[in-house]
Amino acid sequence: MLNITMMKHNQAERKKEMDRQNYDRRRKMLLEDYNYIVNRRNEAVEKDNGVFKRFCYPVLTSEHIPVFWKYDLKYESNPFLMERLGVNCVFNPGAIELDHKIYLVARVEGYDRKSFFAVAESESGADGFRFHDYPVSMPETDNPDTNVYDMRLTKHEDGWIYGLFCTERKDMTAPKGDLSSAVAACGIARTKDLISWERLDDLITPSLQQRNVVLHPEFVNGKYGLYTRPQDGFIDAGSGGGIGFGLSDSMEHAKIDRELIVDDRQYHTIKEVKNGLGPTPIKTDKGWLHIAHGVRNTAAGLRYVLYAFLSDLKEPWKVTHRPGGFFMAPQGEERIGDVSNVLFCNGMVARENGEVFLYYASSDTRCHVASTTVEKLLDYVINTPSDPLFTHACVEQRSELIKSNLAFMEKEKIVI
Repeated sequence: MLNITMMKHNQAERKKEMDRQNYDRRRKMLLEDYNYIVNRRNEAVEKDNGVFKRFCYPVLTSEHIPVFWKYDLKYESNPFLMERLGVNCVFNPGAIELDHKIYLVARVEGYDRKSFFAVAESESGADGFRFHDYPVSMPETDNPDTNVYDMRLTKHEDGWIYGLFCTERKDMTAPKGDLSSAVAACGIARTKDLISWERLDDLITPSLQQRNVVLHPEFVNGKYGLYTRPQDGFIDAGSGGGIGFGLSDSMEHAKIDRELIVDDRQYHTIKEVKNGLGPTPIKTDKGWLHIAHGVRNTAAGLRYVLYAFLSDLKEPWKVTHRPGGFFMAPQGEERIGDVSNVLFCNGMVARENGEVFLYYASSDTRCHVASTTVEKLLDYVINTPSDPLFTHACVEQRSELIKSNLAFMEKEKIVI
């Protein structure tokens, strides 16, 4: 009897030892995989369109999330090292440069479908992004946010860094039993260091719902300028839509009385269903450079692409140049994800040397970077023809380019 008891004890001890060894191996593997991802060198893809360069790898993914955000790392309470709080995706980051470092305030979505903000920083801006130890603890208003996402960061001339984001709450006017109806509004917070945030009142506008709101970085006629996206419903633009612009006396209690449409939707274009401004515009000597997203419907669902335009320096609500078509569209693996066939951008950094980093997300899943320059962007928006809106005019436009090129090739004796 004693031998049987001893044998069972030894078996239990061996099993405990094997479990601990498996736990140690698994934890080591998790940490090694994380360190490989965050230390991986990223390089620009050689083939490009002359306007921008994509990079080989995404800059932020769910794999960039620290292991200690997802796992209870204590053997006693998690001997199988199970994932306790999973992260589904990391996307749609706001971007800013501070003290020669690039910071991204990314949208992180857990397995529970709730999004929150988290700050990642990098020396290079193309790789090496590491999240701060804790996500952003965003203060709430009197009406708590059900969900927050897609922050635009603006260094304003008043000295504050503002974060404007979408705050989502349940539509209390929805019919009983309808759990999907929601109301979108523009949440506003400000900070000096991306660590401590002061929550301000949500933006008030004449529109029923607001998304994709961006703060202009300078005062406009002594007031705060805001680019808006008025909507009738949470998803559908309805009778609204287009990129709006309005003025507010303050940001503490931001209110726009009148929205002027700066860039409207157009039939049979990349922005037929809806469009919205992306990141804070870049100031140049030729005007304000804007990146926006346009949405059209297809048999496979909504397709999101990016486009660009230029507006007047003194009157930023007046668009001076509108290149036709998209600036960037999802390609390759970018087309696959939680919400496929989507590119979305709400973060852009213009550096002192003229280099521009464009941070965009693909298919609501991961964050990428593309690099260009202010000079190239200006060339693109000023010299790319606008959309003539009709097939016959499009053919004439392209034929003029072909005619010019064929004459040049004949002159230079270029043979294809």
